[in-house]
Amino acid sequence: MKLTKRGEYALRALIDLALAREAGRTLVALKEIAARETIPLPFLEQIFVQLREAGIVDGKRGKGGGFFLAKVPEQIPIGEVVRLIDGPLAPICCVSLTAYAKCSCPDEEHCGLRLLMLDVRNAIANILDKINLAQAAKASIDKLLESGLPMPFSKDEVQAKAALDFQI
Repeated sequence: MKLTKRGEYALRALIDLALAREAGRTLVALKEIAARETIPLPFLEQIFVQLREAGIVDGKRGKGGGFFLAKVPEQIPIGEVVRLIDGPLAPICCVSLTAYAKCSCPDEEHCGLRLLMLDVRNAIANILDKINLAQAAKASIDKLLESGLPMPFSKDEVQAKAALDFQI
């Protein structure tokens, strides 16, 4: 399993929505997320179509519109997002639960490679399915607070950016 840029961008954007929610922001424009995360806006728009169709995000059109999480962050496992965006977690097709395909091995049941890759798949799935979006956002918040930086999407962050812009 390799997380693609598409998967990475989806997770970073969703964590931003969780952070915004924690800071009291109800809607966040995609262009704001794209700028914060240095993600090309057209690419992020494509990703959000997929996330919206899956019921992970929703949006409001028009002036003052934007996107928001359609579920509480605690109900969005990271593994669900990775599977949605990047497909199965299995490193080889014969150990996939969602996209199984017979491999070329003559004795699949006793194949040492398959058994090893099954352990790899299970380890990845156990971690990604155990961690939800709220936990990922909290890890980010904890690290920011530890570093003395303002909470993203908060008034403190806006004031800190304004002060920095003024100095430049």
